Amino acid sequence: MVVHTDDELLTVEEVARLLKVPTSWVYDRCRESASDPLPHMKLGKYLRFRKSDLLRYLESLQRGDSHQA
Repeated sequence: MVVHTDDELLTVEEVARLLKVPTSWVYDRCRESASDPLPHMKLGKYLRFRKSDLLRYLESLQRGDSHQA
């Protein structure tokens, strides 16, 4: 099985490092009550993130900001 780099599953710590935010911010954005939740999946008690989903999420934020002025 070939896994593409963008389909790699990331941990909370890896996502925090990628986005340059504290791990607590990542956990907050994964709560059911989050207004703009990060795309994630739960594997038992563990949160995992597909890198490609996070990149799409970031692109959607960037487009949203460029239309505001």
